Amino acid sequence: MKIEFSKYRDGLAPAIIQDFTTHKVLMLGFMNEEAFVKTEKIGQVTFYSRIKKRLWTKGEESGNFLLVKEVLLDCDNDTILIKADPTGPVCHTGADTCFSERNHSDDFLEHLEHIIDLRRQAKPEESYVASLLAKGINKVAQKVGEEAIELVIEAKDNNEDLFLNEAADLLFHYLLLLNAKGYKLQNVTQILQKRHSR
Repeated sequence: MKIEFSKYRDGLAPAIIQDFTTHKVLMLGFMNEEAFVKTEKIGQVTFYSRIKKRLWTKGEESGNFLLVKEVLLDCDNDTILIKADPTGPVCHTGADTCFSERNHSDDFLEHLEHIIDLRRQAKPEESYVASLLAKGINKVAQKVGEEAIELVIEAKDNNEDLFLNEAADLLFHYLLLLNAKGYKLQNVTQILQKRHSR
């Protein structure tokens, strides 16, 4: 794979990062030849920072790495497309993509997962999320079971408001359980996508 870095006066080629699973465009950065070689070597997206004047592996400070799955070049060999699996939020704002608007309905669950991440760091007396997690995984799992039973009960009646609110409670606590186990909703949707493709 031959990238034409010399086409650019500063030797930096644009690198577009795309989510390997969802196909969302996550961010744009710049790579010189050294950054590209390191990206291929360690399997984590590494840019050249024009501000820091050095190589910068995405996630080296936050822990939110971009794990390389596929690398493509455009027809002129001067723009890089990297399909990657993010290990956490990509944008410094906490969003999953630098091109996201938080009020998009399809992003809200990811935003909610981010809020749960933030709340679990609070003191138990200051946050419901932190207080429930502090009681241990069994208590979190029990709460999911309770919410599921309440949803089933409401499903038998015709009160739309109660049914939808119980569904929301179940979904919230399900996300909380995933978080407690170290997973995100994306891990589950990936399994569903694999099943769908069979």
